Amino acid sequence: MPLFRRILIGLGASVLALLLALAAYAAYLQATYYRVPDNQAIEIENNSSEGLKARATYTAVSYNIGFGAYTPDYTFFMDEGAMADGTETKGVHGRAVSEQSVRDCTTGDIDLVKTIDPDFALLQEVDTDSDRSFHVNQKSQFEQAFPAHASAWSSNFHSAFLAYPFNEPHGTVNAGLLTLAKAGISSAQRRSYPIDESFPTKFFDLDRCFQVMRMPVDNGRELVLVNSHMSAYDKSGLVRARQLELLKSLLEEEAAAGNYVVCGGDWNHALAGSVDLYPSEQQVPAWVAVMGDEDLPAGFSIVKPGNLADVATCRGCDIPYEKGVTYTATVDGFIVSDNVRATAENIENDFSFSDHNPVKLTFELS
Repeated sequence: MPLFRRILIGLGASVLALLLALAAYAAYLQATYYRVPDNQAIEIENNSSEGLKARATYTAVSYNIGFGAYTPDYTFFMDEGAMADGTETKGVHGRAVSEQSVRDCTTGDIDLVKTIDPDFALLQEVDTDSDRSFHVNQKSQFEQAFPAHASAWSSNFHSAFLAYPFNEPHGTVNAGLLTLAKAGISSAQRRSYPIDESFPTKFFDLDRCFQVMRMPVDNGRELVLVNSHMSAYDKSGLVRARQLELLKSLLEEEAAAGNYVVCGGDWNHALAGSVDLYPSEQQVPAWVAVMGDEDLPAGFSIVKPGNLADVATCRGCDIPYEKGVTYTATVDGFIVSDNVRATAENIENDFSFSDHNPVKLTFELS
């Protein structure tokens, strides 16, 4: 057999083997794919009997801890952008750089929240048993660090083994939302957001959700505390628009019932006009959508931080963080009903342990 023909046969066999492997992997992803059911009751651990009082002052913090991976020099493979001159940029890593880095960042996150000392902590991207975070159980670490708080946990991202990027696979992921509260929680519910069902996006964004916690107030009403994490990689904004519609229906129902509503989280929208508020040498990324009070039901508003112009809450992860160079916006924060008096502050932490900075809310149930 001529050498050239043998080479062609060998190449053909290699291509066929690769195609078969890809088909088998796609079948594996589809076979293991499932979404957590909507309207799922959440188990409350370490619950308290302490009730809330009208006209008392409380504090809350919202903080996306980024699964303990994001030191300032860390970049993430799904983040893309462009410099001001049009040069395209893209993140590198599919997982944290080491287990020690995850442990250090998680400890830093815990210490930062302890410094804020909130009555309520709304945390996002908290891993329990994930390849990307070297199987560090961040949920347990936070719960142990805040023994006086009740805890409510919901899966916000679980996946089979994600083999991409090939040089550093994202792996199997089990992550979610964790809410810690000093006050007693009478009930808690997990609500599923709609997602992008297209292939392969659904495998990277499959369980977006929000938590709804109910807490009795001494005047007969309830505080409805919501911990939310909307989709990020949604360039069209259509998925996030559907997610916002679902949340708005809840807000309207609770306002009609006369309850107090405090909604915090990572909205993955530029809030309160922050889309191009901060100095940067990058273009506004394609994923950035805008959310303002006009997008909310009547009787609700975004609590604009007093230091909004000075401190952003989220950095782009397509390049290492450099203040004044990397794109930043405020995508984390709080929405409240009109019967909640509130002020907010973005906490400057220079993105030391996460690609987000926390937001502190001080509020009164009027």
